[in-house]
Amino acid sequence: MSGNVGITRVWPGPATAALDDSALITLYPRTDRPHLRTNFVASIDGAVELDGHSAGLSSRPDKRVFGLLRMVCDALLVGAGTLRNEGYRAVRLDERRRAWRREHGLADYPTLVVVSRALNLDPSSAAFTDAPVRPVVLTHQRADAPPGLADVADLLRCGEEQVDLAAGLTELHRRGHRQLLCEGGPHLFGSLTAADLVDEVCLTVAPMLTGPGAGRITAGETTGPRGMALRHVLAAADELLLRYTR
Repeated sequence: MSGNVGITRVWPGPATAALDDSALITLYPRTDRPHLRTNFVASIDGAVELDGHSAGLSSRPDKRVFGLLRMVCDALLVGAGTLRNEGYRAVRLDERRRAWRREHGLADYPTLVVVSRALNLDPSSAAFTDAPVRPVVLTHQRADAPPGLADVADLLRCGEEQVDLAAGLTELHRRGHRQLLCEGGPHLFGSLTAADLVDEVCLTVAPMLTGPGAGRITAGETTGPRGMALRHVLAAADELLLRYTR
């Protein structure tokens, strides 16, 4: 993997000098309208995980961009399965990144939004109990909440029997969460794609072949293709970091 190597720009305007955080932030701008950005890592042969977790594909450069994307968003979307499987903890930022947010008129921390159809969530998990900002759980009207969940999170119910993602995102925008970052998992990404809600895809291509077995970064019902435009190609040794938008 890429270790301590710097991140350089390959396209557009190739540059061999390593990008500092200030330069990187300009490549992942906030927009003046509601915007949903997704961020994933995958192997060359399309695997979304290694040994059951995406962390096996990640690297220090990938984690660096991962942290910056969290810094610039208003709220972080994650599916309940990914919250459990990846062992999510509370979304926290160091003082330097909190200062950047304050300088740009943002709250110290982004809000965690967990998307869950079945509400199979543990209210005692650190993602809820240690959260510096009260998380939101996006679900539907008929989902039964486990005891204690409403004590540690706001339940946002959109849709009768299934989560209405479009209505949920609209309500998040109304609450001031206009710049959204989705970190997965594949089923949530697939559902957001099916609802035509994805504005941007940030994809790290890990320089490895994992072989058959693992799923892709997207899952769910088949949908029609949607074209996107390449905005930049960054590199960290043999690893590529790509950004596409509508």
